[in-house]
Amino acid sequence: MLMSRRIVGWTVWLWSLALVSGAGGGQPSEPPAQVFTQQALFEAGRDGYHTYRIPALVVTKQGTVLAFCEARKNSNADHGDVDLALRRSVDGGRTWEKMQIIADDGGHTVGNPCPVVDRRTGTVWLPYCRDNQRVLLRKSTTDGQTWSEPADVTADVMSPQWHWVGTGPGHGIQLASGRLLIPCWADATPSLGEIQRSFVFFSDDGGRRWRPGGALDRNASDECEAVERVDGSLYMNMRSRQGKQRRAWATSSDGGAAWSAVEYDPALPEPSCQGSLVRLSDHRVHDRDRVLLASPASPKDRTQLTVRMSYDECRSWPIARVVHAGSSAYSDLAVTMGREVLLLYEADNYGKLVLARFNVEWLSGGRDSPAEPSDTRHPRTALGLDRSGRWLTLLVVDGVVTPVSGRWPRPFPGCRPPWGRRGRASCRRSRRGPRRSRRPRHAPAGRPPRAP
Repeated sequence: MLMSRRIVGWTVWLWSLALVSGAGGGQPSEPPAQVFTQQALFEAGRDGYHTYRIPALVVTKQGTVLAFCEARKNSNADHGDVDLALRRSVDGGRTWEKMQIIADDGGHTVGNPCPVVDRRTGTVWLPYCRDNQRVLLRKSTTDGQTWSEPADVTADVMSPQWHWVGTGPGHGIQLASGRLLIPCWADATPSLGEIQRSFVFFSDDGGRRWRPGGALDRNASDECEAVERVDGSLYMNMRSRQGKQRRAWATSSDGGAAWSAVEYDPALPEPSCQGSLVRLSDHRVHDRDRVLLASPASPKDRTQLTVRMSYDECRSWPIARVVHAGSSAYSDLAVTMGREVLLLYEADNYGKLVLARFNVEWLSGGRDSPAEPSDTRHPRTALGLDRSGRWLTLLVVDGVVTPVSGRWPRPFPGCRPPWGRRGRASCRRSRRGPRRSRRPRHAPAGRPPRAP
């Protein structure tokens, strides 16, 4: 009887992993068609604003797409009467609600939006700057429909020796540990733009407290975005300085507390401009790893906005396609729950912010067609390792991976695998109630548990 109970527990767990793997029968289907569409979301001179710049883009836990930008009232200058604007989409970026102003501080500059979504709670956190000297923070628990009053976190996240600061611009990320991480730049001298550097700040308690992370090499880079690799390390891609005309990059093995020396990638030419970075797929859930990078690819001017794709965690970028050959600058990338890519970018000499929507088939010219797990509409669980080698649960909803630290997969309510935290096995059946077995051996840290 004891052995049969253990077998039941193992069967449940293996059934859960089978759902994640996407293995199943059926005849092969035709590859999806190549999709590429564009629409202008913000246009200069409309709704009472001279220019719209500095895009930021996130997809909420519920699938709502939030598109942020700076709404510059009287001119296209970086400083002056600048507000924060937002548009929402509830259908994956196909149609959009009217623009709303979510931050207006009179004649002050309110800009550099860098939103991040907490996949555990659904809260959208919005760090931004006031006059590039104060870091403010708002949050929304209503998918961007309403926002809290701003909190000033400057003293918590910025060195008092720095004179200027910019969050992002673009989006922040949530690590497998649950950490919310915001990429930033700072100026070390009173003269804005003279000597800058990239840095990060983060929260480990769901946004209640924020603290500074590591700063990168002095005057080597500035505006930046980051992605977590599947091995738990961080990769940051940055705008270069000092006329390098190549994208800068660095890595962190401790969640952003310290960073490697800044290097420059000869395969990523740029004119010194902000770029955007996002993970598209993870081999633990999908068929392979994919990370996307967007930036102007001409070293001479801000043109040739190009999206690149890496299969080896940002070490090389074999796939590249031009989205906009003409004038193009800042951008931000996001991935919808339907696994389509969204790119919000500045076009035509800052005359408008355009949203491009495309799939991997278009980006790769038909050479790559992702194999999705079966039944992506329902939640599934997978196992992964955190940076310290401990097993944790990954929750997968519509292809979006959300870490759930300290919990094991439960394929249905009341069930857990036979190596629970206290070594107990239980499985609540629909009619018989909970059943328990003796304590099996604990699994060694960093290795999959053994079958009893």
